[in-house]
Amino acid sequence: MKAYELDKFGLENLRIVEAERPVPGDDEVLVKIQAASLNFRDLMIISGKYNPRMKLPVVPLSDGAGEVAAVGANVTAFKVGDRVMPLFVQKWFDGKLDKAASQSSLGGDARSNGVLREYAAFNERSVIGIPDHLSYAEAATLPCTALTAWNALVDSGNVKAGETVLTLGTGGVSIFAVQIAKLFGARVIATTSSDEKAAKLKALGADETINYRSTPDWEAKVLELTDDIGVDHVVEVGGAATIEKSIASVRMGGSIALIGSLSGGATINTVPIFMRSIRLQGIFVGSKAMFGRMLDEFTRVKMRPVIDRRFDFKAACDALRYMERGEHFGKIVIEF
Repeated sequence: MKAYELDKFGLENLRIVEAERPVPGDDEVLVKIQAASLNFRDLMIISGKYNPRMKLPVVPLSDGAGEVAAVGANVTAFKVGDRVMPLFVQKWFDGKLDKAASQSSLGGDARSNGVLREYAAFNERSVIGIPDHLSYAEAATLPCTALTAWNALVDSGNVKAGETVLTLGTGGVSIFAVQIAKLFGARVIATTSSDEKAAKLKALGADETINYRSTPDWEAKVLELTDDIGVDHVVEVGGAATIEKSIASVRMGGSIALIGSLSGGATINTVPIFMRSIRLQGIFVGSKAMFGRMLDEFTRVKMRPVIDRRFDFKAACDALRYMERGEHFGKIVIEF
Protein backbone atom coordinates (compact mmCIF):
# COMPACT_ATOMS: atom_id res chain seq x y z
CA MET A 1 0.00 0.00 0.00
CA LYS A 2 0.95 3.66 -0.23
CA ALA A 3 1.43 5.73 2.89
CA TYR A 4 2.83 9.13 3.82
CA GLU A 5 5.76 8.92 6.20
CA LEU A 6 7.61 11.59 8.15
CA ASP A 7 11.15 10.47 9.02
CA LYS A 8 12.32 13.88 10.26
CA PHE A 9 10.48 17.07 11.09
CA GLY A 10 9.48 19.51 8.36
CA LEU A 11 6.76 19.40 5.72
CA GLU A 12 9.45 19.03 3.06
CA ASN A 13 10.26 15.63 4.63
CA LEU A 14 6.73 14.22 4.33
CA ARG A 15 6.70 11.80 1.41
CA ILE A 16 4.83 8.85 -0.06
CA VAL A 17 6.39 5.44 0.60
CA GLU A 18 5.50 1.85 -0.19
CA ALA A 19 4.47 0.10 3.03
CA GLU A 20 3.24 -3.33 3.99
CA ARG A 21 -0.54 -3.60 4.21
CA PRO A 22 -1.54 -4.40 7.82
CA VAL A 23 -3.06 -7.76 8.66
CA PRO A 24 -5.87 -7.37 11.25
CA GLY A 25 -5.41 -9.14 14.56
CA ASP A 26 -8.15 -11.28 16.08
CA ASP A 27 -9.90 -8.23 17.62
CA GLU A 28 -9.18 -5.81 14.79
CA VAL A 29 -10.79 -4.48 11.63
CA LEU A 30 -8.76 -3.55 8.55
CA VAL A 31 -10.03 -0.26 7.12
CA LYS A 32 -9.46 0.92 3.57
CA ILE A 33 -9.17 4.67 4.15
CA GLN A 34 -11.31 6.69 1.73
CA ALA A 35 -10.80 10.22 3.10
CA ALA A 36 -8.88 12.12 5.77
CA SER A 37 -9.21 15.64 7.13
CA LEU A 38 -6.67 18.09 8.50
CA ASN A 39 -6.33 19.58 11.97
CA PHE A 40 -3.91 22.28 13.11
CA ARG A 41 -2.39 19.59 15.32
CA ASP A 42 -1.16 17.85 12.15
CA LEU A 43 0.91 20.89 11.17
CA MET A 44 2.36 21.07 14.68
CA ILE A 45 3.29 17.38 14.60
CA ILE A 46 4.93 17.64 11.18
CA SER A 47 6.90 20.77 12.15
CA GLY A 48 8.08 19.24 15.43
CA LYS A 49 6.32 21.83 17.60
CA TYR A 50 3.79 19.36 19.03
CA ASN A 51 6.36 17.02 20.54
CA PRO A 52 10.01 17.64 19.62
CA ARG A 53 10.94 14.26 21.17
CA MET A 54 8.38 12.31 19.15
CA LYS A 55 9.54 8.93 17.91
CA LEU A 56 9.89 8.88 14.12
CA PRO A 57 9.11 7.77 11.47
CA VAL A 58 5.37 8.41 11.80
CA VAL A 59 2.33 8.36 9.53
CA PRO A 60 0.52 11.63 10.36
CA LEU A 61 -3.15 12.71 10.50
CA SER A 62 -5.69 11.55 13.03
CA ASP A 63 -9.05 11.98 11.28
CA GLY A 64 -10.23 9.58 8.61
CA ALA A 65 -13.10 7.48 7.32
CA GLY A 66 -13.21 4.31 5.27
CA GLU A 67 -14.63 0.90 4.53
CA VAL A 68 -13.98 -2.29 6.48
CA ALA A 69 -11.89 -4.49 4.15
CA ALA A 70 -11.28 -7.44 6.51
CA VAL A 71 -12.09 -8.49 10.07
CA GLY A 72 -10.27 -10.54 12.69
CA ALA A 73 -11.52 -13.86 14.03
CA ASN A 74 -13.12 -12.38 17.18
CA VAL A 75 -14.76 -9.31 15.63
CA THR A 76 -18.54 -9.15 16.07
CA ALA A 77 -19.38 -5.44 15.87
CA PHE A 78 -18.50 -4.92 12.19
CA LYS A 79 -18.41 -6.80 8.90
CA VAL A 80 -16.65 -6.31 5.57
CA GLY A 81 -18.20 -3.38 3.71
CA ASP A 82 -19.24 -1.40 6.79
CA ARG A 83 -18.39 2.32 6.78
CA VAL A 84 -16.43 3.43 9.84
CA MET A 85 -14.34 6.17 11.43
CA PRO A 86 -11.44 5.50 13.83
CA LEU A 87 -11.61 7.25 17.19
CA PHE A 88 -9.13 10.08 17.69
CA VAL A 89 -8.43 8.84 21.24
CA GLN A 90 -8.31 5.12 20.52
CA LYS A 91 -8.72 3.91 24.13
CA TRP A 92 -11.17 6.47 25.56
CA PHE A 93 -14.50 4.71 25.42
CA ASP A 94 -16.52 6.31 28.24
CA GLY A 95 -16.16 8.01 31.59
CA LYS A 96 -13.27 10.27 32.54
CA LEU A 97 -10.11 10.59 30.50
CA ASP A 98 -7.10 8.86 32.05
CA LYS A 99 -3.39 8.90 31.24
CA ALA A 100 -3.37 5.63 29.31
CA ALA A 101 -6.23 6.75 27.08
CA SER A 102 -4.69 10.19 26.51
CA GLN A 103 -1.59 8.53 25.07
CA SER A 104 -3.58 6.62 22.44
CA SER A 105 -4.40 9.47 20.07
CA LEU A 106 -3.80 8.72 16.39
CA GLY A 107 -0.93 10.19 14.42
CA GLY A 108 0.88 11.38 17.53
CA ASP A 109 3.95 9.16 17.29
CA ALA A 110 5.31 5.96 15.76
CA ARG A 111 3.40 3.81 18.28
CA SER A 112 0.06 5.08 17.00
CA ASN A 113 0.38 5.85 13.31
CA GLY A 114 -2.25 8.05 11.72
CA VAL A 115 -4.55 7.72 8.74
CA LEU A 116 -2.58 9.23 5.85
CA ARG A 117 -2.22 5.73 4.36
CA GLU A 118 -4.37 3.49 2.22
CA TYR A 119 -5.07 0.83 4.88
CA ALA A 120 -5.01 0.82 8.69
CA ALA A 121 -5.98 -1.76 11.33
CA PHE A 122 -7.85 -0.78 14.48
CA ASN A 123 -9.34 -2.62 17.44
CA GLU A 124 -13.05 -3.05 16.77
CA ARG A 125 -13.83 -1.00 19.90
CA SER A 126 -11.78 1.88 18.50
CA VAL A 127 -13.93 2.57 15.43
CA ILE A 128 -17.49 3.82 15.09
CA GLY A 129 -20.03 3.60 12.30
CA ILE A 130 -20.68 6.42 9.81
CA PRO A 131 -24.24 7.82 9.61
CA ASP A 132 -25.92 6.97 6.31
CA HIS A 133 -26.45 10.61 5.31
CA LEU A 134 -22.73 11.42 5.33
CA SER A 135 -20.12 10.78 2.64
CA TYR A 136 -16.65 9.50 3.48
CA ALA A 137 -15.26 13.02 3.05
CA GLU A 138 -17.85 14.46 5.42
CA ALA A 139 -17.36 11.68 7.97
CA ALA A 140 -13.60 12.23 7.95
CA THR A 141 -14.14 15.70 9.50
CA LEU A 142 -15.83 14.38 12.64
CA PRO A 143 -13.49 12.34 14.92
CA CYS A 144 -11.43 15.22 16.32
CA THR A 145 -12.92 18.54 15.27
CA ALA A 146 -16.65 17.96 15.56
CA LEU A 147 -16.31 15.90 18.74
CA THR A 148 -14.13 18.57 20.34
CA ALA A 149 -16.75 21.24 19.66
CA TRP A 150 -19.48 18.90 20.92
CA ASN A 151 -17.64 18.14 24.17
CA ALA A 152 -16.89 21.84 24.71
CA LEU A 153 -20.50 22.93 24.35
CA VAL A 154 -22.62 19.90 25.23
CA ASP A 155 -20.91 17.36 27.51
CA SER A 156 -18.67 19.82 29.36
CA GLY A 157 -20.50 23.06 28.59
CA ASN A 158 -24.13 21.93 29.03
CA VAL A 159 -25.22 24.65 26.60
CA LYS A 160 -28.90 25.59 26.78
CA ALA A 161 -31.38 27.36 24.54
CA GLY A 162 -31.19 31.12 24.98
CA GLU A 163 -27.57 31.17 26.11
CA THR A 164 -24.91 33.00 24.11
CA VAL A 165 -21.83 31.33 22.62
CA LEU A 166 -18.72 33.14 21.34
CA THR A 167 -16.66 31.42 18.66
CA LEU A 168 -13.26 32.54 17.36
CA GLY A 169 -12.32 32.38 13.69
CA THR A 170 -13.45 30.00 10.97
CA GLY A 171 -11.38 26.87 11.50
CA GLY A 172 -12.97 23.46 11.86
CA VAL A 173 -13.75 23.50 15.60
CA SER A 174 -15.19 27.01 15.46
CA ILE A 175 -17.44 26.22 12.50
CA PHE A 176 -18.75 23.07 14.16
CA ALA A 177 -19.28 25.09 17.36
CA VAL A 178 -21.53 27.51 15.45
CA GLN A 179 -23.57 24.61 14.05
CA ILE A 180 -23.85 22.81 17.40
CA ALA A 181 -24.72 25.97 19.34
CA LYS A 182 -27.53 26.75 16.91
CA LEU A 183 -28.72 23.14 17.09
CA PHE A 184 -29.28 23.65 20.84
CA GLY A 185 -31.00 27.01 20.42
CA ALA A 186 -28.13 29.24 21.55
CA ARG A 187 -27.29 32.69 20.23
CA VAL A 188 -23.91 32.83 18.46
CA ILE A 189 -21.44 35.70 18.24
CA ALA A 190 -18.58 34.79 15.90
CA THR A 191 -15.32 36.59 15.24
CA THR A 192 -13.61 36.39 11.87
CA SER A 193 -10.90 38.06 9.80
CA SER A 194 -12.96 39.29 6.83
CA ASP A 195 -16.39 40.53 5.83
CA GLU A 196 -16.56 37.73 3.26
CA LYS A 197 -16.18 35.09 5.97
CA ALA A 198 -18.61 37.02 8.15
CA ALA A 199 -21.26 36.63 5.45
CA LYS A 200 -20.62 32.87 5.36
CA LEU A 201 -20.94 32.69 9.14
CA LYS A 202 -24.26 34.51 8.96
CA ALA A 203 -25.46 32.05 6.32
CA LEU A 204 -24.44 29.21 8.63
CA GLY A 205 -26.55 30.63 11.45
CA ALA A 206 -24.34 33.02 13.41
CA ASP A 207 -26.48 35.80 14.92
CA GLU A 208 -23.71 38.40 15.13
CA THR A 209 -20.25 38.62 13.62
CA ILE A 210 -17.24 40.75 14.48
CA ASN A 211 -14.36 41.41 12.10
CA TYR A 212 -11.38 41.28 14.45
CA ARG A 213 -9.14 43.04 11.92
CA SER A 214 -11.33 46.13 11.67
CA THR A 215 -12.38 45.80 15.34
CA PRO A 216 -9.20 44.75 17.20
CA ASP A 217 -10.85 45.42 20.58
CA TRP A 218 -13.51 42.85 19.78
CA GLU A 219 -14.09 41.98 23.42
CA ALA A 220 -15.64 45.45 23.89
CA LYS A 221 -17.98 44.74 20.97
CA VAL A 222 -18.95 41.41 22.55
CA LEU A 223 -19.91 43.23 25.75
CA GLU A 224 -21.87 45.79 23.73
CA LEU A 225 -23.80 43.00 21.99
CA THR A 226 -24.63 41.37 25.35
CA ASP A 227 -25.73 44.52 27.23
CA ASP A 228 -22.43 44.58 29.11
CA ILE A 229 -23.10 41.12 30.61
CA GLY A 230 -20.83 38.91 28.50
CA VAL A 231 -21.40 35.56 26.84
CA ASP A 232 -22.22 32.28 28.59
CA HIS A 233 -19.65 30.20 26.68
CA VAL A 234 -16.42 30.89 24.80
CA VAL A 235 -14.93 28.27 22.48
CA GLU A 236 -11.31 29.38 22.87
CA VAL A 237 -8.97 28.15 20.12
CA GLY A 238 -6.55 31.05 19.82
CA GLY A 239 -4.22 30.82 22.79
CA ALA A 240 -1.94 33.72 23.69
CA ALA A 241 -3.46 36.22 21.25
CA THR A 242 -7.05 35.73 22.41
CA ILE A 243 -7.30 34.28 25.92
CA GLU A 244 -7.30 37.64 27.75
CA LYS A 245 -9.99 38.91 25.39
CA SER A 246 -12.01 35.74 25.92
CA ILE A 247 -11.81 36.23 29.69
CA ALA A 248 -13.02 39.81 29.23
CA SER A 249 -15.89 38.61 27.00
CA VAL A 250 -17.41 35.96 29.27
CA ARG A 251 -20.08 36.71 31.84
CA MET A 252 -19.74 36.25 35.58
CA GLY A 253 -20.03 32.51 36.19
CA GLY A 254 -19.57 31.74 32.49
CA SER A 255 -17.31 29.12 30.98
CA ILE A 256 -14.36 29.11 28.59
CA ALA A 257 -13.53 25.87 26.78
CA LEU A 258 -9.77 25.81 26.20
CA ILE A 259 -9.23 23.87 22.99
CA GLY A 260 -6.25 25.14 21.05
CA SER A 261 -3.30 27.47 21.06
CA LEU A 262 -3.02 28.67 17.48
CA SER A 263 -0.89 31.60 18.62
CA GLY A 264 1.05 29.73 21.31
CA GLY A 265 0.77 29.38 25.07
CA ALA A 266 -0.05 32.31 27.32
CA THR A 267 0.63 33.77 30.74
CA ILE A 268 -2.66 35.14 32.03
CA ASN A 269 -3.93 37.29 34.86
CA THR A 270 -5.89 34.90 37.10
CA VAL A 271 -7.58 37.60 39.19
CA PRO A 272 -10.67 38.07 36.97
CA ILE A 273 -11.08 34.30 36.77
CA PHE A 274 -11.74 33.86 40.49
CA MET A 275 -13.25 37.32 41.05
CA ARG A 276 -15.88 36.62 38.40
CA SER A 277 -16.18 32.86 39.07
CA ILE A 278 -15.21 31.96 35.50
CA ARG A 279 -14.76 28.29 34.65
CA LEU A 280 -11.82 27.35 32.40
CA GLN A 281 -12.18 23.82 31.09
CA GLY A 282 -9.52 22.10 29.03
CA ILE A 283 -11.04 20.00 26.23
CA PHE A 284 -9.18 16.97 24.85
CA VAL A 285 -11.54 15.82 22.09
CA GLY A 286 -13.99 13.30 23.63
CA SER A 287 -14.88 9.69 24.35
CA LYS A 288 -16.56 7.12 22.13
CA ALA A 289 -19.73 7.49 24.20
CA MET A 290 -19.78 11.24 23.48
CA PHE A 291 -19.11 10.49 19.81
CA GLY A 292 -22.13 8.20 19.70
CA ARG A 293 -24.41 10.81 21.28
CA MET A 294 -23.16 13.42 18.82
CA LEU A 295 -23.75 11.15 15.83
CA ASP A 296 -27.28 10.38 17.02
CA GLU A 297 -28.07 14.10 17.12
CA PHE A 298 -26.36 14.82 13.81
CA THR A 299 -28.34 11.98 12.23
CA ARG A 300 -31.61 13.24 13.69
CA VAL A 301 -31.24 16.64 12.02
CA LYS A 302 -29.12 15.43 9.07
CA MET A 303 -26.35 17.88 10.00
CA ARG A 304 -23.53 18.12 7.48
CA PRO A 305 -20.04 19.52 8.03
CA VAL A 306 -18.66 22.49 6.13
CA ILE A 307 -15.86 21.41 3.77
CA ASP A 308 -13.72 24.23 2.41
CA ARG A 309 -11.55 22.35 -0.09
CA ARG A 310 -10.80 18.79 -1.17
CA PHE A 311 -7.37 17.58 -2.28
CA ASP A 312 -6.24 14.35 -3.93
CA PHE A 313 -4.14 11.88 -1.92
CA LYS A 314 -1.08 12.76 -4.02
CA ALA A 315 -1.54 16.44 -3.10
CA ALA A 316 -1.56 15.97 0.69
CA CYS A 317 1.40 18.33 1.13
CA ASP A 318 -0.45 21.01 -0.86
CA ALA A 319 -3.43 20.56 1.48
CA LEU A 320 -1.19 21.08 4.51
CA ARG A 321 0.37 24.19 2.95
CA TYR A 322 -3.13 25.52 2.30
CA MET A 323 -4.02 25.02 5.97
CA GLU A 324 -0.78 26.74 6.94
CA ARG A 325 -1.97 29.89 5.15
CA GLY A 326 -5.10 30.03 7.31
CA GLU A 327 -7.45 30.97 4.49
CA HIS A 328 -9.91 28.11 4.96
CA PHE A 329 -13.51 28.26 6.15
CA GLY A 330 -14.33 24.90 7.73
CA LYS A 331 -12.53 21.66 7.00
CA ILE A 332 -9.84 20.65 4.49
CA VAL A 333 -10.22 17.09 3.23
CA ILE A 334 -7.91 14.67 1.40
CA GLU A 335 -9.73 12.11 -0.75
CA PHE A 336 -7.99 8.83 -1.55
